[in-house]
Amino acid sequence: MIVYLRLLKESLSFAINALRNNKLRTLLSLLGVTIGIFSIIAVLAAVDSLDRKISKDLSSLDKNTIYLMKYCFGPSEIPQWKREQFPNVKYDEYIALKNSLNNTQQVGYQLFVNHESLKYDSKTVADVNIVPSSFEMVDIDGLSFDKGRFYNESESNSGTAVIVLGYEIADGLFGTIDPIGKNIRLYGQRFTVIGVIAKQGAGFFGDSNDTSVYLPANFLRRMYGDSDSMTPVIVLKPVKGVDMDAYKAEIAQKIRGIRGMKAGEMDNFFINVLSGFTDFIDGILGQMNVVGWIISGFSLLVGGFGIANIMFVSVKERTNLIGIQKSLGAKNKFILFQFLFEAIILSVIGGIIGLLMVWGISLLLTKLLDFEFVLSFGNIVLGTSLAALIGLISGILPAISAANLDPVEAIRTGM
Repeated sequence: MIVYLRLLKESLSFAINALRNNKLRTLLSLLGVTIGIFSIIAVLAAVDSLDRKISKDLSSLDKNTIYLMKYCFGPSEIPQWKREQFPNVKYDEYIALKNSLNNTQQVGYQLFVNHESLKYDSKTVADVNIVPSSFEMVDIDGLSFDKGRFYNESESNSGTAVIVLGYEIADGLFGTIDPIGKNIRLYGQRFTVIGVIAKQGAGFFGDSNDTSVYLPANFLRRMYGDSDSMTPVIVLKPVKGVDMDAYKAEIAQKIRGIRGMKAGEMDNFFINVLSGFTDFIDGILGQMNVVGWIISGFSLLVGGFGIANIMFVSVKERTNLIGIQKSLGAKNKFILFQFLFEAIILSVIGGIIGLLMVWGISLLLTKLLDFEFVLSFGNIVLGTSLAALIGLISGILPAISAANLDPVEAIRTGM
């Protein structure tokens, strides 16, 4: 064990000397490893960070939550022109499902509408995400409150002019003033603030509850009717452990019955399961991983040749020393491990530089963007191990050539 520790120490010394004596040549040779490790770890760290962000944003939602509407979350085999002809889901269908569907915790109704501006006295907040919805959405979306409450069933059904503000919206309009009970203007109408949602942070999908407001969907339906400018969706939250295929079949059967569709007629609606959407996102992240590995693979290949080149030059420069070591009794295995360790150390140095670059950029992006870019311990270990593996593979041939040198010829050649 002591022999191998001494061997590792000597290899580290040789590697440091190579860096010190041939700075430009060594750094250029290590550049491939550095770029390769940087590429793959940067991509893996980005994917991990995105995955964590998505998981955090969707943590309050049940992955079995269903969005029933005329549009599909992901790709569809149905042509777009055909999908555009599908009818919107209706409020009456929401009521019918709510009263007849089995194995269901909650059924909610929501409208997708354009962003608007809110006013309070002389203050205005623009580009606010408006979420007109039924009262059940407080449970489906898993909302928690900083102040106040959500609107109840009576206020939801009657379309009362009440509103629940996101944290940033409340802060922008009221600052340190308590907003509960105050009146704000939206759609040219007065709304009474009854609640403020707890701070959530920026959402990966754009809008966040912090920059959103909730109001009864029936208020807008009373003002505009079932306008084409609003896209309705029925949101269903099944009970835990339900057979999702059977549950979706029941939803389809009931909607087809409500719409009077004939047997064999194609569904004119989409049953979007949140887990299907997350699987779609996971597929995209997986493709990003593959692309990252391909790009970094070329860089690591170049880096491997660079390490091999350094080691062949090192063997040539130290031929005389190798001959002396062997004449004094050094075994081939000792010489082999000496050069292998040196190759690994050089490659790991290049890898560490790449990891430091990723770490620095992650800190910078976290400060500049409202997004936490994470370099995990697992990715650090992976980057270091990958660099060591490249060094090992690249150093095998130079190490074997050094170990097989004849001591007499090596001393004579080096003189």
